[in-house]
Amino acid sequence: MNSSPPRPAIARSPSFSAREFRDALGMFATGVTIVTARNAAGEPIGLTANSFNSVSLEPPLVLWSLSRAAASMPAFANGSHYAINVLAAGQKALAERFAARGIDRFAGVDHQPGISGAPLLAGALATFECFNRSRYEEGDHVIFVGEVERCRHHAGLPPLLYHGGRFYTEHPL
Repeated sequence: MNSSPPRPAIARSPSFSAREFRDALGMFATGVTIVTARNAAGEPIGLTANSFNSVSLEPPLVLWSLSRAAASMPAFANGSHYAINVLAAGQKALAERFAARGIDRFAGVDHQPGISGAPLLAGALATFECFNRSRYEEGDHVIFVGEVERCRHHAGLPPLLYHGGRFYTEHPL
């Protein structure tokens, strides 16, 4: 006999504000990435994102998400490839630069093209060069799933972390 209450057909309305939700999400420490690609004109584009996660080992899949309102949305939605650059502890200024608006984010930034042209940032802790496999529109964001075609990493470097609205570096326990 099943004694659990019946499942509701839809989710209940939130009992919290958008600010409370954002603050609670900020309690989850994440790594920091810069997602890069080339727009239709071949110019490099990129943005700071901490919404990165592994999905599958076979095939190798990762995901990240982008606001539907982002100016770079058309380039990422229509492009075939992008790179995810996982930042090292010493790259806080780079994370802030790629989060800023109204600047040439790549001016003076050391990078090289990956196998499909997406910029790979010098000094990144790890890079994932991805085929833009699929997208899922959920809420105010689009979730991008990338099939990893090539990855590299530098063992032994500490990561750049983000928690509660601040940057941190790794401190082993």
